[in-house]
Amino acid sequence: MKPISHFLFALFITFSSTSQIVKKPLPEKLVVLTFDDAPASQYSVVAPLLKEFNFGATFFVCEFPPNYKDSTLYMNWRQTKALDQMGFEIANHTQMHANVSKLSPKEFHKELAYIENKCDSLGIVKPTNFAYPGYGLNAEVLPFLEERGYQFARAGGSRIYDPLEDHPFLIPSWATNAKNKTEILSALNKAKAGNIVVLTLHGVPDIEHPWVDTPPELFKEYLQYLAKNNFTVISLRELGSYINIEKAKELIQPDLNKELSN
Repeated sequence: MKPISHFLFALFITFSSTSQIVKKPLPEKLVVLTFDDAPASQYSVVAPLLKEFNFGATFFVCEFPPNYKDSTLYMNWRQTKALDQMGFEIANHTQMHANVSKLSPKEFHKELAYIENKCDSLGIVKPTNFAYPGYGLNAEVLPFLEERGYQFARAGGSRIYDPLEDHPFLIPSWATNAKNKTEILSALNKAKAGNIVVLTLHGVPDIEHPWVDTPPELFKEYLQYLAKNNFTVISLRELGSYINIEKAKELIQPDLNKELSN
């Protein structure tokens, strides 16, 4: 009887955690689209296509040095505000695409505050989600994100997001590029049984950083695949309607080694 008791106890713990962290049933095929660095094509190419397919998305914006002022390469703040007005989420990627693993708390505060203040001055909804530039992690910033009222923080790792296992400040994602179509399609098919797939995209195309370029025709192919196969496609902000964020933070210990080992 002892093994059965242990099994029932483990089952109870799993059920209890699930019922506390997951506020409502997750769609069978749930995908979160996120876009980094604010390249100009996110306004001219990405946003119109997302509206065509009625998909949500999060745009993690920064003022990417040294060529941010070149409007052929990066969105300006007027365009960023337009994305906000379209209903897309504008989120924080630091001012200067800073490597968080190398920042002091004071420097991190400055980087975050710049984007927050810029959004506030333009009437853009206050950022409540964050993405680590270059996936540089730093355990010291997690309490700071909590203190400033952030809900989710997206990392890398190329694996599924399990809301019962992954801390909300360490959400893993797959990054797309021009050459990993097979990997991305395989990843999308892992969105089932309570697992969520988060994608990180950059420019469509990405002129200044070709190693993270996603050609427009490939991007549209992904959107068509998601629509044809009845995926639910949302922003990170919308994920909060499914996940009890505070309970997840309480019950799940952050494990940076998960991201660093992938």
